[in-house]
Amino acid sequence: MAVEQWNLDLTHSSISFWVRHLMVSKVHGKFTKWSGTLAFDEKTPTASRTQVKIDTASISTEESQRDGHLRSGDFLEVEKYPHIEFASTSIAPAGDGFTVTGDLTIKGVKKPVKLDVEYAGRVKDPWGGERVGFTARTTISRKDFGLTWNQALDAGGVVVGDKVEIAIEVEAVKAAAAAA
Repeated sequence: MAVEQWNLDLTHSSISFWVRHLMVSKVHGKFTKWSGTLAFDEKTPTASRTQVKIDTASISTEESQRDGHLRSGDFLEVEKYPHIEFASTSIAPAGDGFTVTGDLTIKGVKKPVKLDVEYAGRVKDPWGGERVGFTARTTISRKDFGLTWNQALDAGGVVVGDKVEIAIEVEAVKAAAAAA
């Protein structure tokens, strides 16, 4: 089996995140518009690769005032930086899954990150296609990417935590073979 091309099924996939708020709870959010490519070799995962481009303006925490603040210059500055991008640089087996290392670019700052990826398997769908599924998780420091806005609390601590936990669910459909 060789590297196969897969189309991301965005109706069955998601990019979510959460971050501490006021040091006591976590605010959850997601990006609703994104695209990407996946070239996957089940027998030789190290030959696989992926790229993702996220529309920063599509951030949603289901609270419009907070979403507006996240789109502003204090955070994502979406007018100047309309995309977050990820491109894998290596994929290695790890337990029952993979470690995907790649370059994450937020606000023009590119940093290497590692994602712990669970491979959910491959299946024939009821419409004659083939699908694969993955769950990926990572944690980043938002400050590493220039997202430094914060406000100190009178009792100590800050409004927004530094650690951003990211969860990605991907379902992809095998691309049709090119016509001969």
